[in-house]
Amino acid sequence: MPTSAGLYYFAHTAEDAKPNRPPVILIHGAGGNHLSWPPQIRRLAGETIHAPDLPGHGQSEGAGRQSIEAYADDVISFMQSLKIRAAVMAGISMGSAIALTLALKYPKKVTGLALLGGGAKMRVAASVLETAGNPNTFEAAVDLINTNCFSKNALPGLLQLSRQHMLKMRPPVLLGDFLACNEFNVMDQLEKINIPTLIICGAQDKMTPPKFSESLRDGIAKSTLHILDHAGHMVMLEQPDEVAELLKQFLDGLSPRSAPRPAATPQTVSLK
Repeated sequence: MPTSAGLYYFAHTAEDAKPNRPPVILIHGAGGNHLSWPPQIRRLAGETIHAPDLPGHGQSEGAGRQSIEAYADDVISFMQSLKIRAAVMAGISMGSAIALTLALKYPKKVTGLALLGGGAKMRVAASVLETAGNPNTFEAAVDLINTNCFSKNALPGLLQLSRQHMLKMRPPVLLGDFLACNEFNVMDQLEKINIPTLIICGAQDKMTPPKFSESLRDGIAKSTLHILDHAGHMVMLEQPDEVAELLKQFLDGLSPRSAPRPAATPQTVSLK
């Protein structure tokens, strides 16, 4: 796979993708990489998808960051290198914080938001901050994180694979991710976001419980919240088909051939 602006990335362009349709940039979460997104989403029908590994993650070189803004700037450099004028930003967890920051700091670069397992602030448990950066306690931290990232319904293989990927990280990079999340807070800025926003969370999310997604819905005017039962924090891995369908429906509604949408009352949809 290619590299752009120092970031290794997965790229997919569907044969029937419309040239005037904005691409989608998938932004992974803390300790993740482009494989955090299942094939159903990375190869979404009819879409152009880019899924980069952030600095220090996956197969991207360099040091990780310790602020959400720094990661947002990395995404902008990635877009500039690929000559992407604007895109739909889809993020999971820390990735959703990066997507929100991009919408606030670079509004002309963002045509829509898809926020999974996110929140306007993302405080991190002290037990994670105290153990993630220490080589002697790193494995225990990874186990704690992964246990809380999935619901009781998750297949054991999902937890095992997630754990294997995270254990390949350097402890300082994982700690930097969680320090960045811990400092993130845009609670007082959500009203500035005036673009269509899809919000998805798992009903059993322990890392960012549904109340965080509900707060996003309440703060962003053009937003719709979907709560998926039988899923935890990594909702797109536990319910890949459902999340892919919701994302596809959202993107179809952003088609430039559609009339602009008026400001709408935020909605919540619970999928049983």
